[in-house]
Amino acid sequence: MYTDDLATSGFRGSGTIGAMRRLLTWLLVTVGIGAIVRRLRRRRESALVESAPPAAVGDDPADELRRKLADSRMEEAPEAAVQTEETVEDRRADVHEQGRAALDDMRDSEKE
Repeated sequence: MYTDDLATSGFRGSGTIGAMRRLLTWLLVTVGIGAIVRRLRRRRESALVESAPPAAVGDDPADELRRKLADSRMEEAPEAAVQTEETVEDRRADVHEQGRAALDDMRDSEKE
């Protein structure tokens, strides 16, 4: 009975309730269209990825970078040999000497 009164009084399609229904309808239609467009784009992109020709074996960019890196290391190797004349023991002794000097400086500053 209550719904019949609303339908006959014109309340259902007018006023703020009618405006909200139209707004929600447009909103849902827009979201639905957006979802359909996204799905179609994904299908098209996946079809393009699957149909792409496989890369040739010799065209691997990682292999080219590895080769360039190996070449650059070969060029730098003679310079590195000159720098490594100092042994580990010599470097260790230098570090210990620097540490002792730092300790002596700290002790001297405490006495003053």
